[in-house]
Amino acid sequence: MRPAPLANDSFLRACRRQATDYTPVWLMRQAGRYLPEYRATRARAGSFMGLASNVDYATEVTLQPLERFPLDAAILFSDILTVPDAMGLGLAFVEGEGPRFARVVRDEAAVAGLAVPDMDRLRYVFDAVANIRQALGGRVPLIGFSGSPWTLACYMVEGQGSDDYRQVKGLMYSRPDLMHRILAVNADAVAAYLNAQIDAGAQAVMLFDSWGGVLADGAFQQFSLAYTARVLAQLRRTGVDGADLPRIVFTKGCAPWLQDMQSLDCEVLGLDWTVNLAKARALLGGAVGGPGKALQGNIDPCVLLAPPEQIVQQVHGLLDRFGTPHTDRSRTGPTHIFNLGHGISQFTPPEHVAALVEAVHSHSRAQRRA
Repeated sequence: MRPAPLANDSFLRACRRQATDYTPVWLMRQAGRYLPEYRATRARAGSFMGLASNVDYATEVTLQPLERFPLDAAILFSDILTVPDAMGLGLAFVEGEGPRFARVVRDEAAVAGLAVPDMDRLRYVFDAVANIRQALGGRVPLIGFSGSPWTLACYMVEGQGSDDYRQVKGLMYSRPDLMHRILAVNADAVAAYLNAQIDAGAQAVMLFDSWGGVLADGAFQQFSLAYTARVLAQLRRTGVDGADLPRIVFTKGCAPWLQDMQSLDCEVLGLDWTVNLAKARALLGGAVGGPGKALQGNIDPCVLLAPPEQIVQQVHGLLDRFGTPHTDRSRTGPTHIFNLGHGISQFTPPEHVAALVEAVHSHSRAQRRA
């Protein structure tokens, strides 16, 4: 079926550095455990993968936050570890412990056995994208996503989350040849995965380099940034509706490397809460009529644990730090997509999210009238 025309394109316009009537907002992990309706659906599904791999459930939870809040984009409900799972590493989610792989990649034999997986093994993801796009009916755009090659490698080598990354960093320093092999396979797999999401109907795609910030300077450029660039070079530039397709890169802990990331072939850079938004705009945002990156972020997720009046103050402060909005509709210029600096906490009261979204929309409209 032909995709429905978009009723709200503010997110995509901001990604393209085009002027918008207000600052669009969506939240990382906006479909998740802070919502009681999500928890109810998760209980019906029986497990996290039962939820993520069922097209109807994945569609339901993707749409849940949009029923509560006037968000400006939807993001596919899935997990960053679907790609290594499709490589045969045996993904499981242990209650209270998070994801684990049954098989780890730490030696020559394991590395030699890695290959870009058959994308049919991820058909459930692409079916979910198509179903969600249809269910949205053009209400807002749909974002597809993947973990970055480095972030996937962290889980593949460690076997689970880590506090010190000693296994993956140890392999990186002792056998850089093996690490480069893992990252090359991951990059090509992630590119194929994101392209399949685009073919299924995603209208923007995002790379989550969640653990890029654990690397030392020099290592970040060599083992994370280079392979993010390899993914971007392979991505489709248009979606199924023929429109150009924005690409977003988010690196947690990216503050030391903003200048390095400026050269990435993407439209949007996501920023964590350690980055000064005014300085990022000056460095990356570009001038009206000139090139630059759209910026996404970057309020501390823990702000949402404060009372609504404090949330509103923090939102106003962040929007004011970004500065005067770009309003010239005849030219591109510096733009901002409001988001968190990382995923939303499961302990966030939903009414606090409502206060944040309303504050973003109302204050950013007022900025444009000033």
